[in-house]
Amino acid sequence: MANTGQDAQQERAASKRVGTLRALFPFLAPYRTYVVLAGIALTVTATVSLLLPLAARRVVDGFGSGAVHLLDQYFLAAIGIAAVFALGTGLRYYVVTRLGERVVADIRKAVFDRMIGMSPAYYENIMTGEVISRITTDTTLILSVIGSSVSWFLRNTLLFVGGLTMMFFTSGKLTLMVLAIVPLVIVPILALGRRLRVLSRQNQDWIARSSGSASEALQAAQTVQAYSHEKVTRGRFAEVTEASYLSAKTRISVRAMLTIIIIFVVFSGILGVLWIGARDVRADVMTAGELVQFLIYAGIMAGSVAALSEIWGELQRAAGATERLVELLDAEDGVLDPDHPRPVPETVTGEIVFDNVTFHYPSRPAEAALHGVSFRIAPGEQVALVGPSGAGKSTVLQLLLRFYDPTSGEVRLDGVPLAEMERAAFRRAFALVPQDPVIFADTARENIRFGRPDATDAEVIAAAQAAAAHDFIDALPDGYDTYLGERGVMLSGGQRQRVALARAILRDAPVLLLDEATSALDSESERAVQTAVAALSKGRTTLIIAHRLSTVKQADRILVFDHGRILAEGTHEALVAQDGLYARLARLQFTEGLAAE
Repeated sequence: MANTGQDAQQERAASKRVGTLRALFPFLAPYRTYVVLAGIALTVTATVSLLLPLAARRVVDGFGSGAVHLLDQYFLAAIGIAAVFALGTGLRYYVVTRLGERVVADIRKAVFDRMIGMSPAYYENIMTGEVISRITTDTTLILSVIGSSVSWFLRNTLLFVGGLTMMFFTSGKLTLMVLAIVPLVIVPILALGRRLRVLSRQNQDWIARSSGSASEALQAAQTVQAYSHEKVTRGRFAEVTEASYLSAKTRISVRAMLTIIIIFVVFSGILGVLWIGARDVRADVMTAGELVQFLIYAGIMAGSVAALSEIWGELQRAAGATERLVELLDAEDGVLDPDHPRPVPETVTGEIVFDNVTFHYPSRPAEAALHGVSFRIAPGEQVALVGPSGAGKSTVLQLLLRFYDPTSGEVRLDGVPLAEMERAAFRRAFALVPQDPVIFADTARENIRFGRPDATDAEVIAAAQAAAAHDFIDALPDGYDTYLGERGVMLSGGQRQRVALARAILRDAPVLLLDEATSALDSESERAVQTAVAALSKGRTTLIIAHRLSTVKQADRILVFDHGRILAEGTHEALVAQDGLYARLARLQFTEGLAAE
């Protein structure tokens, strides 16, 4: 955990490079018109703000002169200035806020588009929760900056420069006195501000740990309750949350102390300047209107300095968020499509060849998952892959779908190396039923239609019937329109597997990949699904990873894997007769199945 905290601190410390925000320019470029409009509105409102003190001076001095008609004109002019200021501010808010929402939406889409296409190899080194956090939390920070902070930063910069300039024109002596106060304000900001940044980072870390703890526990709520672990889980969450609170309390205390010091110094300075100015008015060195004008400009300058210090912190946080998003946008995938891909054969027959394939998972470079594996599957052949856990069976499917590239050797589909084709194109020739089927938070109908989005309702129902899923789907409260919940929580394991099989059937691809597709089915459903698979497999190349005897026996050929190598191949009867690993697996894993039958 210490390393994690250190990494988080380093990551946030990098956010001090505010120049990183330049990476947002490509996203702003398509909306130059909005940027220009915002700039115009910003300049107008800042200029009007600097004109108001002049109007105030005229009004105050007008009281002394007794010229009522001039006083009326000054008031009317001030109302006109206020109207322009209001319109300019409203326009700036509308344009800048809309621009921020548009740009952030584009960034979110760009990052998601990039991440959804990354190979599983990329996700071995980053948590999906981290990616989601960057897409949501970090883009929210950027929205805050584009939608308000940047315009406020520019506006307050203009007000600071303009206010300071006008102060010099009004009274050079009082301006120098005001500038003498600045070091008294800057010193505590620098001293306590550094401490405040450290505490803010710590507080963010604790908040992240609290969120992570809650997310982990809630996702495993059934396991927590099944093991009567609620009390311990609550205690752990309470500890992390309390630590987050204590960290926040310390940060709040430092921030309060900084506020007290700054307010006291600033107000004391203002009162001192007012005292000197009042004496100058009595001595006829300056008019009352000039003193009011100077004080308003001083207030504008002080307010802009306070705003700039606050906004600078927001810009730093947004710079860190931009860095993390750019890191995702610039992430290099180990599996890439060729610049000039070869076309997928117009009619895929389903011939699969592994040619001396060796493969190491990126997270386990020292351990080979496959060692020089070679085999050929003829078009329309049904081949089963068997072996103990970790033997390399699922790795074959991972390489066949080109989620990874072999360390050496080559995988070919219909004679064309997978690495020479576009992944999205050749994957259309495959239909996968994974061991852990994925059910989306949608209706049963749309979950099955995921296999072929343009399928008709009749085709969806036919696929469900072929997968022995129609009866239980039809019995759901809204039938095929029943919402299945996140990860299919409304369904049993066997039901989820049948929905996934229906999805594969609907895809109607020339190559069918079944990774323990019947492992969660009862005997009756398994027979129904096997009948459907047998019918579906005709004319299709089928790879089956399975342990059940009834599933393996129907294969044309069986490849026996162990420690990443093919130890034997042949039919069920031939392999049993060899009395090797397959025969031992059959005796250990299948005898109970035979007895049950």
